[in-house]
Amino acid sequence: MTGDAAGSTPGTLFVVATPIGNLGDVTLRAIEVLRAVPLIAAEDARLTRRLLERHAIPTRATSYHAQSNPRRQEELLEHLRRGADLALVTDAGTPVVSDPGEGLVAAWASEGGPVVPIPGASSVMAAVMASGVAGPRWAFEGFLPRSGRERRERLARIAADERGAVLFEAPSRVAATLRDLAAACGDERRAAVCRELTKVHESIARGTLGELATAAGDGSIPARGEFVLVVGSGSPRGDADAPGPEAALAGAMDAVERLVDKGVARGEAAKRVAAETGLPRRRLYAAPPDRPLE
Repeated sequence: MTGDAAGSTPGTLFVVATPIGNLGDVTLRAIEVLRAVPLIAAEDARLTRRLLERHAIPTRATSYHAQSNPRRQEELLEHLRRGADLALVTDAGTPVVSDPGEGLVAAWASEGGPVVPIPGASSVMAAVMASGVAGPRWAFEGFLPRSGRERRERLARIAADERGAVLFEAPSRVAATLRDLAAACGDERRAAVCRELTKVHESIARGTLGELATAAGDGSIPARGEFVLVVGSGSPRGDADAPGPEAALAGAMDAVERLVDKGVARGEAAKRVAAETGLPRRRLYAAPPDRPLE
């Protein structure tokens, strides 16, 4: 599995899923690949070494993560071009799924190099399996934007979707995200908070978004560990009462004009209303036909 030493045959990039907590969850195929390749590109080589030592895998690991110098990716690509195989792993779970690795995979695939997935443990699938609320159709959202218009727009899309949703969140932001989800989707929408999946302190809290937001806020759900949030499937919220796009734009432009009438520069007024509504600033900057541009 080391490739052609002369480099006439390109190496294979193996994208290897590793355990999300319990080291026993590694697959036999993953162990076989990690033993056979000459090099492993790891998000944190020190963490990966624990897995390698557990399964007596002597392969050398080198660091490759989201903040790596671009030269590191080029070094790994050159390794593959010489005909040597490479395994890509992250700290836990599957590379590219809200984890580093997309750049390397995309670059090697664009050169026509072989890319082979080695599936395994997944916190997304584990949460869907154990939550009991995701439903038959669901969307993976990864991490939400932390603030601003992008966050509001993403929350609105989740609320308007009848499918379930699976999200990742940092411990310090779980309570705030649950509050925002409850405000967007409704307090009564079913959900689950999955913490430390496959680890010693694994816990799964189920309830309504309102109940879970309260539990996270008062500490009943500890703000420690790795979190996966599952928003249950349900009826889209607010579609019947929400203004259509034309009405929403007209209302937003009226808000801009009110600010302009108060002496606010049109550009600043459009910026403020765009931040509040999520509508494009350029659309809001344009004056209505019966008003001249300033």
